[in-house]
Amino acid sequence: MKILQLEIYGNSKLIINQLWESYKVKKEDLLPYYQYASGLLEKFDQVFLNHIPRGENRKADALAILAMTMALGENESTKVYVCHRWVIPRLLDLQINESHHTSVQVIEEEDWRQPLIEYLKHGKLPEDPQQGTDIK
Repeated sequence: MKILQLEIYGNSKLIINQLWESYKVKKEDLLPYYQYASGLLEKFDQVFLNHIPRGENRKADALAILAMTMALGENESTKVYVCHRWVIPRLLDLQINESHHTSVQVIEEEDWRQPLIEYLKHGKLPEDPQQGTDIK
């Protein structure tokens, strides 16, 4: 893409400081991700890492919560569309020899997450005004 400068906003002060190399990565299972991210950052002439407190980034929080709670069937998959490009890191670049597993459960119609998913996917709010305000 020939991008020379990159501006990154993150809500984890720990991760931002680890990427600035102010803090060391102590958890062994996070080291491959740190190495992968550091390798990507080296490809840019300038990188700006900015910490955004979680409370000031509600959209990112809502998407993170949705991602954590969204369930897919055993044979289903999904992609996350970012900046009009698919972002899929190659597993070989991560150099991970472990096997990663995901637990899957079917979301029932009466699931408490369903109105949140409907709002985030389709902008649709429940008819109950109080419930709509809570979801917003």
